[in-house]
Amino acid sequence: MRELFGSLVEGMTFLLTWLYSGTAAVGVPSYGLAIILLTVIVRVLLYPLSYKQMHSMLALQRLQPKMRELQEKYRKDPQKLQQKMMELYQEHGVNPLGGCLPMLIQLPILIALYSALLHFPYAVAEHARFLWVPSLSGKDPYFLLPILAGATTYWQMRVTPQASGQEQMQRMMTLAMPVLFLWISSTLPAGLALYWVTFNVLSVGQQYLINRRLLAGKEAAQTDEGSNKERKNGSGGGAGRTAGTARQLGRSGRGSAQRADEGVVRARRGKTGRRQGNT
Repeated sequence: MRELFGSLVEGMTFLLTWLYSGTAAVGVPSYGLAIILLTVIVRVLLYPLSYKQMHSMLALQRLQPKMRELQEKYRKDPQKLQQKMMELYQEHGVNPLGGCLPMLIQLPILIALYSALLHFPYAVAEHARFLWVPSLSGKDPYFLLPILAGATTYWQMRVTPQASGQEQMQRMMTLAMPVLFLWISSTLPAGLALYWVTFNVLSVGQQYLINRRLLAGKEAAQTDEGSNKERKNGSGGGAGRTAGTARQLGRSGRGSAQRADEGVVRARRGKTGRRQGNT
């Protein structure tokens, strides 16, 4: 495992050096641009995993009401509750671990990138300068990158859907995590802070895309569900109208028969009266 992680770190270091060579080849040699390009590549490669993670999280959120009903119904029978939960997951095609597995896959890659940037050898010192930072191998003297790291962390957490039922914990994390990353970024080389700011901005953009796709899928599912209900109601209403018409026809038929019987009785009475008069 250690050898595998070491290979990941070496790969990230090689890729960063190669990207720096690319910036030098086009006439703008900059380690800062190389860090940004490397972050973009990593973020794009991890997009499918991020999408799968958010899709699983949203699917679990939709099942929360049904899950609470099962927990209330089988609270005295844990084994039965577990069985019903698994049946619910299978019925809706939801993997309860679907939100964790993509994150576990991403973590080694992100940690390897962090380690590569932390120990990266800036071979050409003058090209390690980026914007207002004298050297990406040292700290930001103006404290701007750490502030941006904290602000973008807050932004990212605000646009990321969270699991329902833990609102208080989520509010605490939304406030605490940006402060934590602001402090961490202030103690590390500016190259890492630049990476974190770039990573957060790209994550926010990807999250907007994911939210749009998931929202479109949710609206489509709701539309289909509403159409199915309307068709069912329409069928029920048609059957009801048919039954109502049959009842009306039945009442009308009974009324006609009753009036016919009354006419026959009156006719017989009239004949009987004429016979008596003739007599």
